[in-house]
Amino acid sequence: MQTLIEIEGRIVVTDLLTERFCCDIAACRGMCCVEGNAGAPLEEEELDVLKSEYDAYAPYMSEAGRREIARQGFYVVDADGDYTTPLIGDADCAYACRENGITLCAVEKAWLAGKTQFRKPVSCHLYPIRVTRFGDGSEGLHYHRWDVCAPARRLGQKEGVRVYQALREPITRRFGAAFWEELDAAAKYLEEEIRI
Repeated sequence: MQTLIEIEGRIVVTDLLTERFCCDIAACRGMCCVEGNAGAPLEEEELDVLKSEYDAYAPYMSEAGRREIARQGFYVVDADGDYTTPLIGDADCAYACRENGITLCAVEKAWLAGKTQFRKPVSCHLYPIRVTRFGDGSEGLHYHRWDVCAPARRLGQKEGVRVYQALREPITRRFGAAFWEELDAAAKYLEEEIRI
């Protein structure tokens, strides 16, 4: 059952609280960085960071990715007027890299190596949660279902992990700890009242 609730002025689709999800990169091989028809959404404050931290993560990128950054810039504007990461052709994110057959984020690899304070675009960190901005400036959060994430849904079901639980760190990064606690309280309420 999918309903809407409001938490801290944000509209939340309750499937974030009820559906199971646990990233299984060994099974999906990082296809979320390859598939799709546009790059990852970027926050306006991330644009300068991608440029200023480039020397930290460029060594982890593919040669093709570095060429695309030189050609397209650190970000592009999509058909909807939103900032996104550049793509290599119509596939890989320019910031992607491959390791042992798995597609990873070069920016995050630099962060893991202690080369930068910027982990990766928050939209990537939050995935499969997508944030929608409405005309009045408010935001909505929904769970984006994608075929490439079928292994994550299976693992989440097996482990009993819900979407919002799997994404506690990025939710806290983007919205704050109090917001995550409110999500958790709402999930517990739904569990008691509706037996999700």
